Amino acid sequence: MRVDLLTREYPPHVYGGAGVHVVGLSRVLRATLDVRVHCFDGPRPGQVGVTGYDEPADLAGANAAVRTLGVDLAMVEGTRGTDLVHSHTWYANLAGHLAGLLHGVPHVLTAHSLEPLRPWKAEQLGGGYALSSWAERTAYEGAAAVIAVSGGMRDDILRVYPQVDPAKVHVVHNGIDLADWQRPADAESARATARALGVDPTRPAVVFVGRITRQKGLPYLLRAAESLPDEVQLVLCAGAPDTPEILAEVTGLVERLRERRSGVVWIDRMLPRDELVAVLAASTVFVCPSVYEPLGIVNLEAMAVGLPVVGTATGGIPEVVDDGVTGRLVPIEQLQDGTGTPTDPERFVADLAAALTEVVSDGSRAAAWGAAARRRVEEHFTWGAIGERTAAVYRSVA
Repeated sequence: MRVDLLTREYPPHVYGGAGVHVVGLSRVLRATLDVRVHCFDGPRPGQVGVTGYDEPADLAGANAAVRTLGVDLAMVEGTRGTDLVHSHTWYANLAGHLAGLLHGVPHVLTAHSLEPLRPWKAEQLGGGYALSSWAERTAYEGAAAVIAVSGGMRDDILRVYPQVDPAKVHVVHNGIDLADWQRPADAESARATARALGVDPTRPAVVFVGRITRQKGLPYLLRAAESLPDEVQLVLCAGAPDTPEILAEVTGLVERLRERRSGVVWIDRMLPRDELVAVLAASTVFVCPSVYEPLGIVNLEAMAVGLPVVGTATGGIPEVVDDGVTGRLVPIEQLQDGTGTPTDPERFVADLAAALTEVVSDGSRAAAWGAAARRRVEEHFTWGAIGERTAAVYRSVA
């Protein structure tokens, strides 16, 4: 069976969880299927079975959503001869939908997020947000099957797109490669790497990893960090801002925090995996303050390295974090206008600060929760099982 995966992100251009997912999925599926990958950001010389597309030159200067749809049309022709197309995120969803129609093959899509639940993207795309939302809705309603990365994600799909048949929506959790994400064998070398990046391995540390975007809740974390014990570091591996406005807000909050406490480390570039693992290993607890998070691969990565996670009790995070066993869930009541904004932001910030303080204040318990987190990932989130479940969805529609 030939399966064509359609994605915006693929190495060396990976900046989010969807890209990480496609890399892992393509790797495990190639053991039994003929997998072809189609991606954005230009050709991939030397990568067998991977076709990268440039944006059409005559769309240069057009709205970002229009340029995306231009790449989608090129992908449609590139998938000729496939048995099934599988798209990831709105960037490639319309390509999958049109390829399914043109070639007469099933279109499967994986839901990593939903455009109607990210209305702040209008800041980034302007009128293009209406186009991205239309492309996503059209693809979901026409897909042969939809894969949700969590039960929470499945609920969101059926609520946002009521025309989608519930029988077509399958839950297959995200996963990670356990060999890539584990405690460094050379602990001293890892500590030296962390020091070179500004992290002091002798101090307790809260670490955040994610893009600077509204859904990740970084401004709430920066406010909560003002209440952490003085000896605790805050390590931010945060880059790729969605807009100048959110970058300016985060920059201002970081500057204010640095005026009030030491140990605020901001790494504003995407770290290679070995460096990121070193930073995680030098930290005490991982924090995921998202207001919208279908699952959160970053949580799995941190847990695999042996860190407990303090995460918002929203989306798919409660399916990953076992409260009181592998970390803490922070309660949140949210507006139902699609933004996910806390109805009581001050309460959310206070609860987040309290949960983080609880974990960093007891190193032995944090280590025990971290060990339990590693076991949970080993038992529930390996790529082998996820590949099998995904292939079963393929077989059900092929």
